[in-house]
Amino acid sequence: MFRSIAVLVLLVGAAALFVGLALLGRAPGLAPATQHLRRMKDRLDPPRVYDPVDMTFFAGLPHQPPLEERSAIEGRGVIMQGSIQRMVLSGDGDLHLELVENARTAADRDTAYVVAEVTPQWRSGSKGWSFGSLLATFRPNHGGRSPWPAGPAQVRIGGWLNYDHPYDRPVSTWLQYKGAPRRTGWEIHPVTFIEQWDERTQSWQELAR
Repeated sequence: MFRSIAVLVLLVGAAALFVGLALLGRAPGLAPATQHLRRMKDRLDPPRVYDPVDMTFFAGLPHQPPLEERSAIEGRGVIMQGSIQRMVLSGDGDLHLELVENARTAADRDTAYVVAEVTPQWRSGSKGWSFGSLLATFRPNHGGRSPWPAGPAQVRIGGWLNYDHPYDRPVSTWLQYKGAPRRTGWEIHPVTFIEQWDERTQSWQELAR
């Protein structure tokens, strides 16, 4: 009987491990698209070039692209200027950022955003990119214990383009400003470069990891 219980516990543990790995995209035998997504998220080298983009650029990216088309676009590095509306530590360890073009005050509504993700690989062992340091740098509308008196900081977020979300459909102009949805399934993921605006020097300063 004890042997049967031990076998059952082992099987349950193995099943739980497989499910966990599958959710992270790391289990064996997953679909090619799922394996591809994991490789894109786990990139450790920064892009050689960061092309400046904006919300209009993201809105124009293809919806539900086939894997071949998607892969070609994901080979591009981009950088976008704006502020962080919301900052959340996800269950998989990614730091989820809602990047918006225009900083808002406490009296303004949230607006449509582009997702940027700082992965554990890029935060590991880093003081400058730790959760607390990034919180103080970004001064997001949501994410800290209380609102920041100065409001969100102006930042530039750079990294790899990555198609990472099933919610991917056109967003109406009304929803952009009233519903605060994610603008597209495309993200900056992983984030590999962060700059903040320095009021004293009136210049962009790279945030060292």
